[in-house]
Amino acid sequence: MSKRILIVGGVAGGASVAARVRRLDEQAEIIMFERGPHVSFSNCALPYHLSGAIENSETLVLMNPIKFEKQYKIEARTSSEVVAVNPEDKTITIKDLQNDNIYQESYDKLVLSPGANPIVPPLKGVDKNHVFTVRNVLDIEKLNRHVQQEHIEEIAVIGGGFIGLEVAENLVHAGKKVTIVEAQSQVMAPFDHDMIQILHKEMIGQGMDIVLNDGIEAVEENAIVLQSEKKVSAQAVVMAIGVRPETTLAQEAGLEIGETGGIKVDHNYLTSNKNIYAVGDAIEVHHKITGQKTRLALAGPAQRQARAAADHMYNIPHRNTGVIGSSAIKMFNLNAAVTGINEKTAKAANIHYDFVYVIPPDIVGIMPDSNPLHFKLLFEVPTGRILGAQAIGKGNADKRIDVIATMITMNGTLDDLKELELCYSPVFGTAKDVVNVAALVGLNVLNGYVRQVKVSEVRDLVEQNAFILDGREKSEYDKGHFHNAINIPLSQFRQRLAEIPTDRPIYLHCRSAQRSYNMVAALQNLGYENVYNISGSFLGVSLYEYFTDQMEHRQPILTNYNFH
Repeated sequence: MSKRILIVGGVAGGASVAARVRRLDEQAEIIMFERGPHVSFSNCALPYHLSGAIENSETLVLMNPIKFEKQYKIEARTSSEVVAVNPEDKTITIKDLQNDNIYQESYDKLVLSPGANPIVPPLKGVDKNHVFTVRNVLDIEKLNRHVQQEHIEEIAVIGGGFIGLEVAENLVHAGKKVTIVEAQSQVMAPFDHDMIQILHKEMIGQGMDIVLNDGIEAVEENAIVLQSEKKVSAQAVVMAIGVRPETTLAQEAGLEIGETGGIKVDHNYLTSNKNIYAVGDAIEVHHKITGQKTRLALAGPAQRQARAAADHMYNIPHRNTGVIGSSAIKMFNLNAAVTGINEKTAKAANIHYDFVYVIPPDIVGIMPDSNPLHFKLLFEVPTGRILGAQAIGKGNADKRIDVIATMITMNGTLDDLKELELCYSPVFGTAKDVVNVAALVGLNVLNGYVRQVKVSEVRDLVEQNAFILDGREKSEYDKGHFHNAINIPLSQFRQRLAEIPTDRPIYLHCRSAQRSYNMVAALQNLGYENVYNISGSFLGVSLYEYFTDQMEHRQPILTNYNFH
């Protein structure tokens, strides 16, 4: 007798379960129920309709019910809201939103893939018709139509996560004045505070306003009111604070909810009911590195969960490796990507760690499109196990982070990464790739060969009048330097050792820390014991300091910035 499989939710997770079941079982009866008018649309591409990069919103819809039926023999019922799950008699209750008809369907196996809902706090004015969320194709069409028809020029985006930033960037491309409002001290929480300053600079450099450490309090007709009582002019508001897992059906059906608020599932994505699976944004998952429960609203993990759930229905074994949180974003001229854990997460999980920050070229330096790639690599102390990485630059940040994601999944260490053989061509990378460089520097730090100072610590050194040695050439120094830095270029320092004190710490830097590393090594070989390399060097510190200098109107610690 063929299986009857019902699926609640027809986007990434639900549609993937349906397709996999069909490949495994031609006789199964498969029905998907989707509350909205579309199934299998591209959530992640929604913001790009605002700039016209995706001109026709219909392009966002990847499949329709007719195609599902013809190509896969899958019935997809749109505008059909599942209002109840009845585990005792293995049925679900559905409301047809087109005619308000309520009916029931029975199942052998049920899959819940309801996704997550945008968080909209109960604030004054959030119900106004110029306040929007971005969850589906209808949402993005509604926002785009309002902006165009009402000739909106000023827009506030509340929330600095992936959706908020992508919406904001595309609105800027559409010629709008956009203000990002973020209650935390930075946008993009997966990135560390030191790395995100690079994106902060890019955003304000492209004309976007950023408000940090301040939340929204109310929405008015032509402005928003912040918790600080400041007002930001805006004729349209996009709420992108975050998402909350849609667990109503699961809770009302008596299914167990996890400690993070997502639906609790086992390693096969079975809920606490043996006939009900759950996948996607609504579930709680296992984090591979911390060993803790978490939630992860990403399409890639949802696709893998869907396949695993479908396989389990047919007794096909699955190895659940957990999640690590790999993601990427393009922000104007910069590509940014991240995987694994950041410093905040490592501290919360009581993991003893250290990190290196390197800025090698993304491709061979003499090539015309070569640019610095800012790369931060976290590793466990003392094992050298790779914990996470962040990359930002004009080049292929995602490629490097994909390498690290693979290493993390395979339980790789700095030694493994050092020996990793990667493709090389001057147009694609360097013979010693960015990730190899990071591993080598990481091993130097882990093994105690080099001591480093973080970009976040340099301001204190300058203000305390520490001995900072600038190893760049005089022409570079003259274009901008730390206020108290002494310029002794690498090409001259062996002849000028008498100028370098032996009775106080020495902090060395150049442009990107490569020349200064060679100076550190030489000085240590010459008997100097209290020598530190400034991680990120002048380029990294310039980028770290700039945004806060501008926002707080504080005195710079350097005579001029270097961003190249």
